Amino acid sequence: MPIQLLPDTLVDQIAAGEVVERPASAVKELVENALDAGATRVEVELEEGGARLIRIRDNGAGIARDELALALSRHATSKIASLEDLEAVATMGFRGEALPSIASVSQFTITSRKADAERAWCLECDGGRLGEPEPAQHPPGTTVEARELFYNVPARRRFLRAERTEFGHVEDLLRALALARMDVEFRLSHNGKLVRSWRPSRSEDELLRRLGETLGTGFPSQSLYLDESAAGFRLSGWVGLPTAARSQADQQYFYVNRRLVRDRTVAHALRQAYADVLYHGRHPAYVLFLELDPTRVDVNVHPAKSEVRFRDQRLVHDFLYRTLHRALAGTRAGAVESDPLRIPDGAAAAPPVSVSPSGYSASAPLGAGQGTLRLNVREQVGALAALYGTPSTPREPGAFSLPVTDSDSAPPPLGYALAQLHGIFILAENAEGLVVVDMHAAHERISYERLKAAQDGEGIRALPLLVPMALSVSEREAGAAEEHAQALAALGFEIDRSGPQNLTVRAIPALLEGVDTRQLALDVIADLMAHGNTRRVQEERNALLGTMACHASVRANRRLTLAEMNALLRDMEATERSGQCNHGRPTWVLLDKAQLDRLFLRGR
Repeated sequence: MPIQLLPDTLVDQIAAGEVVERPASAVKELVENALDAGATRVEVELEEGGARLIRIRDNGAGIARDELALALSRHATSKIASLEDLEAVATMGFRGEALPSIASVSQFTITSRKADAERAWCLECDGGRLGEPEPAQHPPGTTVEARELFYNVPARRRFLRAERTEFGHVEDLLRALALARMDVEFRLSHNGKLVRSWRPSRSEDELLRRLGETLGTGFPSQSLYLDESAAGFRLSGWVGLPTAARSQADQQYFYVNRRLVRDRTVAHALRQAYADVLYHGRHPAYVLFLELDPTRVDVNVHPAKSEVRFRDQRLVHDFLYRTLHRALAGTRAGAVESDPLRIPDGAAAAPPVSVSPSGYSASAPLGAGQGTLRLNVREQVGALAALYGTPSTPREPGAFSLPVTDSDSAPPPLGYALAQLHGIFILAENAEGLVVVDMHAAHERISYERLKAAQDGEGIRALPLLVPMALSVSEREAGAAEEHAQALAALGFEIDRSGPQNLTVRAIPALLEGVDTRQLALDVIADLMAHGNTRRVQEERNALLGTMACHASVRANRRLTLAEMNALLRDMEATERSGQCNHGRPTWVLLDKAQLDRLFLRGR
């Protein structure tokens, strides 16, 4: 067959294959156009999951009569006019492909009216064949209808899923857009019935209400709000508490300049930030907004515009990781809010605590007269000294310490210990109700954080190898090792390039002497190539310190005095991430007074 130009209709249908994969893809492009037009209300109506009908109605700026046909032409847009505009684009759409692509694979109608126009105009397009604009009745704004999607591309139509599945994709899409633009009202109807409605949010209470309506009523109370800026970046939004992690990654929304994206650098940074607090196999929930100068991110990577390319990839990664890591570090037991709790008179002179044969520590009046608990941590201290030398802090990593406080002062967040249950749990009373603490899990986190702090103070020491290790790698890997020699040295590695595809490892991190050095070095180099940094060494180190902390922590059936239990509670309040143990399990739960009342049917 000779080389020939393809007909415009066929070109549009080929382009539609990238832009319009399914009904949800068409809805995405049309709703984003409405938002770019300044709409504050967007209505989406579907029939048969969008295969029979997609109708998008908005109250945006509208399109003039003489621009309707142009809007359905390939690469026609009002959003950019030069390369400089493209590099700084801030709108959701800009390629000028969506409308002609959708119109080429459907029976397409667009009706629009500008606010200052006397009448609306309607233009029909059947499979890419344009008609003439006709007068119509329509309020200011635009309505787009796409009927019989893929009717002229039978192969593509056969690949559509069941009606319920396709509708589910559209609902997920609207949910993501509703989170990105909480100032806009969205309505979703299916087969003539209103299914979902998102009212606009104009106050903090309304915003939290909409967040709960979209992600579940428990999300606002089980998440942390953050708003941090640095190096020209701003990160705001909500990150779910580790204890509220989910079995699947179905509530992860990350926006770059209000555009929902999927990016490896972002995913890697978020995963690392949660690494120390998340239970194995669980996934965090989050709604995060990254704002930066549009010139620092390339959104013109794929027609679907769901992928981006950062110009400062390493800087973005470090900013995201450090911001989230600091936020999650605040998930300590001390973050519990409590009202002042009245301390009974004479509580400071509490009588000695007796231990009953059943293993319960007998209850005593609440008070602040507490001592210091020193548990057996010789094993971990010895290991720490052997690896790093004597820790710079004079405290033993596993020790509890608590200053004596005034009995008339407000109670601490976790309150005061009442008893020990089954040799495993500590029962305490605070202003909210009953606090139940897993004493081993709590002490494990405290010991772990102190071990990390001691090691961080000493830095990562390099251990020279008696016999240098030879590594055979690709030229790209060898070049990366040479380029990142300084970063490798900071991690305790000394790696020289000994040939085009050869590396020589002369020193490794002293802490990780027993691990698979060859694989660790290759993994570290791979991370540096992909993300510009790595936390492999820290992850291996933390795994070792976690094991040490576990072995050194108080065990089940260890009877604690009331003073020892209170000391543990105070140390929990002072320790970062003490809401979870090293494995991501919760260290404490609160049964508030309302929950206790419900258990006993009080107030009914």
